[in-house]
Amino acid sequence: MEPELAERRTHREANRVVSAHARSWQLVSALRVEEFDAAQLGRTDQVILDMEDAIDDSLKQQARDNVLAWFEGGGRAWVRINDVTTRFWSDDLLALSDARGLHGVMLAKVESAEQVTVTYQRLGARHPVIPLVESALGIEEAVSIARATGGHRLAFGSGDYRKDTGAANEPVAMACPRTRLVLASRIGGLTGPIDGPTVGTTHALLREQSQDAVTLGMTGKLCLDPEQPGVINEEFSPSPADVAWAVEFLEEFEAGGRVIRDGSDKPRLARAELITRRAAYFRVRPLHEEL
Repeated sequence: MEPELAERRTHREANRVVSAHARSWQLVSALRVEEFDAAQLGRTDQVILDMEDAIDDSLKQQARDNVLAWFEGGGRAWVRINDVTTRFWSDDLLALSDARGLHGVMLAKVESAEQVTVTYQRLGARHPVIPLVESALGIEEAVSIARATGGHRLAFGSGDYRKDTGAANEPVAMACPRTRLVLASRIGGLTGPIDGPTVGTTHALLREQSQDAVTLGMTGKLCLDPEQPGVINEEFSPSPADVAWAVEFLEEFEAGGRVIRDGSDKPRLARAELITRRAAYFRVRPLHEEL
């Protein structure tokens, strides 16, 4: 590996938003080796090399070989693996169990807590698992999935969910499964879930769907396009104006200028604390400091 590339990788990893709070999650086909470095060095918070979706059965081994070779060369990423009902799941785990550079795995089509736990254990209980919930049954079992040993964050496979249920790609149709995943994550003690990808090239649509997800309590989003992480990062971060309000609100409490007399201020206090925490994760400064 070229020294310059190694240095750029090291710098990018040192400044990457950790997976527990990552906003943008870029999926890259494991067959597109030429895109691996660009994704790792790009604006996405986390990279997922995809060995599952759209990889023909005859090319699964090639996908594994590509991922392992890139890891051996110093690459680092998450990997989406095939679901437990397929014959490819065991081979994926065998290949990745000792892979250098593996952050963790995204497990496709999760419908039970057991699927998460056995995957985690088969990886030596060393690599976290992101359960990708993609069906009506998965949504129904979301709370138990969120509580599974080895689970890291829930993710929404919105496309396959629509295929399974016949739901339209509209905010009103997506509100229920998104909310179920948000509630399950809270009950399971996980960071808010990762929304499914927006398919399309317009930033307006991406912003609209991101805002819908944020409104419901989701904290990240999958993406398929290297142009999307910048927009996602912006939409899933508190704005400088929000941070300025939160800082001022908390300062008043700390100075004794405000007193909680009843329950009316508690939600605002909790929101202010959440905003300041997320501002610290993403290095967002208050509006007056931006000027």
